[in-house]
Amino acid sequence: MIAVVNYGAGNLGSVANAIAKLGYEPTVTSKPAEVLNAEAVILPGVGAAGDTLSCLDKLGMTSAIRQLICDNRPLLAICVGLQVMFVGTEEGGWHGCLGVMPGVVRRLPQGLKIPHMGWNQVKQRIKHPIFEGIPDETNFYFVHSYYADPEDKSVVAGTTEYGVSICSVIVRDNLVATQFHPEKSGKWGLKMYSNFLETALSKGKTQ
Repeated sequence: MIAVVNYGAGNLGSVANAIAKLGYEPTVTSKPAEVLNAEAVILPGVGAAGDTLSCLDKLGMTSAIRQLICDNRPLLAICVGLQVMFVGTEEGGWHGCLGVMPGVVRRLPQGLKIPHMGWNQVKQRIKHPIFEGIPDETNFYFVHSYYADPEDKSVVAGTTEYGVSICSVIVRDNLVATQFHPEKSGKWGLKMYSNFLETALSKGKTQ
């Protein structure tokens, strides 16, 4: 089963449609038990990190997500989904997040057009199956005002320049997270979803 976490994120339908377009049947769910039973999980993200955490908490989903990561299960987190992995965010003052990644989420520097919205290049910093068949410095679609600043730079798989060097892709074990929206990024975004799902489902078959 491919689970798409439903906590009210605005891009939920776009994510599910992208997966269906690849020939898979996503299960859109608000149930932690279904998420924990899935072979692959996608955590969409739109809006503020504090609101996202609040919604996930109400569903009992924060513990499920931590359990997925603890068990090294395939998880793809998108935009705010990436940001909530860290210790906390400056958005809205200060909000604690899931704390599964050391580091904080900071506001983009003053003087830049905020939010960072539109197409921008992703520089691939490591060789990884998530990038299979995707040219280096491909453009993906961004919408955000805050960016992750990981303490452990080894998790940074992709970067994007926008006033500062933004951590735009994170990889740690079976966790992959993107600051951009693959579901809004045309054929290369679909290819990234395909890469994630093929890798995740193949691992499930060999376990």
